[in-house]
Amino acid sequence: MIRVGIGGWTFAPWCGTFYPKGLPHARELEHASRHVTAIEINGTFYRTQSPESFRKWAAETPENFVFSVKGHRFVTNRKRLAEAGDAVETFIASGVLELGDKLGPLLWQLAPTKRFEPEDIDAFLRLLPKERGGRPLRHALEVRHETFLVPELIEVLRRHQVPAVFAESDEYPAIADPVGDFVYARLQRCREAEQEGYPPAELDLWAGRARAWKRGETPEGLPCLATTRPEKRPRDVFVFFIAGDKVRAPMAAQAMLRRL
Repeated sequence: MIRVGIGGWTFAPWCGTFYPKGLPHARELEHASRHVTAIEINGTFYRTQSPESFRKWAAETPENFVFSVKGHRFVTNRKRLAEAGDAVETFIASGVLELGDKLGPLLWQLAPTKRFEPEDIDAFLRLLPKERGGRPLRHALEVRHETFLVPELIEVLRRHQVPAVFAESDEYPAIADPVGDFVYARLQRCREAEQEGYPPAELDLWAGRARAWKRGETPEGLPCLATTRPEKRPRDVFVFFIAGDKVRAPMAAQAMLRRL
């Protein structure tokens, strides 16, 4: 399945653009979740949410909707990730499982200053549980330092079947090697001058890439690191329009969904 969405649902400039004028703040998630098929929860990166909040978000969204959840910075903003075991367990126990069937991937975003240390990354990935309470857990790793642009990174990720996030960004490295059973892409170049965030030709291109990822292919023209081809198998795909001129992100996501 291909899911397309946005980062969060609270953003003042969306009032009157994405959200109808006069829509109560309390109904913004209800509205957003009926116009995109996934939302990346970013607030969990900054502070611990309550189990009640996760249950409320799940109840406000339609059947078959999915949230991805960004791991708390207390887990990832540290020199030695291998020492994050207790923090990982605390985060997962904080209530994310209350999303139930609407829980998608957990996103672990590393600090821009974190350099690639193979043993430390390997140790961190070993800390990420594959299931809790009988529910399978999926993890994606977002790296943000150029030292990660080496084939050895993909070897480490393949051992744990954890994909690297593909970031379309002017600041951070792009890694398109498929790993595991899903692809996680964060597209960060929305432009306010474009009514749909991206020019039509670029939206066509990204829709085609999403279909290729779903078929288990590696889209042409994207940077890969591995020296060997990945296993070809169908993959779930998560595409989020994030950053850039964020006011256009919902329009970009909806335009891509129309193409799919």
